[in-house]
Amino acid sequence: MMTSNSQISESAGNCALKNIPSDYYPKGCGFWFNIPNGLDSGKKLFFRDSKHGNGIPEKTLVFVHGNPECSYTYRKIIENLINKAKKPFRIIAVDHIGFGLSDQATYEMVCMDHAKNLFQLIKKLNLTSVTLIVHDWGGPIGIGAFLQEPERVNNLILLNTTVFPIFNNGMTYNNYPISWLSWSKVPYIIPNRFWGGFASYAIFTSPKSPFKLLVNMIRHIALASLGIDYGIETLAKRVFREQFHSRMNVMSSKRLVLQTKRFAHGNIYREPRIGKRDTRTFYKLIQSSISQKWGSKGQNIGVRAILGRWDPLAQNEVIRQWVSHLPQLENNIKIFEGIGHFIEEFKPKIIAYEILGAANLI
Repeated sequence: MMTSNSQISESAGNCALKNIPSDYYPKGCGFWFNIPNGLDSGKKLFFRDSKHGNGIPEKTLVFVHGNPECSYTYRKIIENLINKAKKPFRIIAVDHIGFGLSDQATYEMVCMDHAKNLFQLIKKLNLTSVTLIVHDWGGPIGIGAFLQEPERVNNLILLNTTVFPIFNNGMTYNNYPISWLSWSKVPYIIPNRFWGGFASYAIFTSPKSPFKLLVNMIRHIALASLGIDYGIETLAKRVFREQFHSRMNVMSSKRLVLQTKRFAHGNIYREPRIGKRDTRTFYKLIQSSISQKWGSKGQNIGVRAILGRWDPLAQNEVIRQWVSHLPQLENNIKIFEGIGHFIEEFKPKIIAYEILGAANLI
């Protein structure tokens, strides 16, 4: 349990999520960090900080989520880690502003904003001997934050993510999962009030024909708009749906989806409250330093990838980019056919096993 600190408390702020599942975090292990600097100064960032096993943990596992999720997407992985680990370890799982139990967004946030907030928490908690687990936009966010002080990280676990410019040929977010209803276009199509229902559908979707995808999506969104979550993981669906009861949370989430058209290229856009914004420098810094800092000629950290193939971020061109920058990854890649982007929801046992091996907790 954390010691008392003026910047850290056990009191929530103005998050949109009201119904908190009992397994979101252990009792006494949920905290809110008052962000001291930047555009989100004064907002409360939620993080789970829990210790497991007998003895003082030497290893810390840091989970960084993407969009449209929150840290609750890692619940099944964490449960498997706790059950299988043979050595003590610490878990840090963060909700970005605008997601989960953190304060609501007040502008359309992007990865560089979340990375700045995360880095302040990293410094505050003085996280070291870290195994960093990242998914989706959690890749640029988590890696972008930790590369500012790269010596804090020992291992990197990649779950359907990239920090490199995605190719414009083959499967991309301009033609996936349906050529005429691509992921990068859905913010224009799905009304704000249905965004939570859409999110809770997309996270648990498996490969299907375009017709089945569309029919199931419409049915799911219609029921979700009535507060009805059905099928598997109803609690998780409720969490992912309710966090988007806030309009600005929706707009912030949609902004990230719009950027999947050119994932990790960086772009220039206009934010209604802030004005012109440029994300290109953020990505260029990651791309130019990751090999030097963490590659085989740098710290040579451990790197593993667990990927669902039905996703633009699991295509061979993306994998080759990772291996060219972090060659130690080459023989540590597991790919699952018939699994989509949200691999953590479908293969938690395998992911937990890889984390345990990387962090030497077995």
